[in-house]
Amino acid sequence: MNINFDVVNLKIPEDTNIIVGQSHFIKTVEDVYEVLSTVNPNLEFGFAFNEASGPCLIRYEGNNDHLIDTAVENAKKIAAGHVFVLIIKNGFPISIKNQLMNVQEILNIFAATANPLQVVVAETEQGRGVLGVIDGYVPKGIEEEEDKKKRYDFLRNITGYKR
Repeated sequence: MNINFDVVNLKIPEDTNIIVGQSHFIKTVEDVYEVLSTVNPNLEFGFAFNEASGPCLIRYEGNNDHLIDTAVENAKKIAAGHVFVLIIKNGFPISIKNQLMNVQEILNIFAATANPLQVVVAETEQGRGVLGVIDGYVPKGIEEEEDKKKRYDFLRNITGYKR
């Protein structure tokens, strides 16, 4: 059996975050839409899901056409069955992660980030699958006391995160 590897660079629009995960049923599209529509009234999103059987279509939903188009474009580039891409604006992954993981069809979240993101994909005669992700950059050092203070202050300045 032959296996090929691909590294897919994902598009992440400015001021957005991306979540890439794995699910197992087309009902995911409607369930994620319902969850995201109720979790934050200001949240804008685009969601795309790659079917793995039947017509093998890229299913999609959302409330922002640009984010929907970007999610579909990324899902198409990954081209692995049962993988989903969610692009969000006016919200953070940490604020919706638990609700997403409570969607019965969702199995894994590979990444949730605003950093540059690459998806490592394996391809066989049957299809493609996600092996993992490369999220951001390598560490450049160990934080000092000044860095700790900056982190502490940053977390308290993010609206609604910490007080």
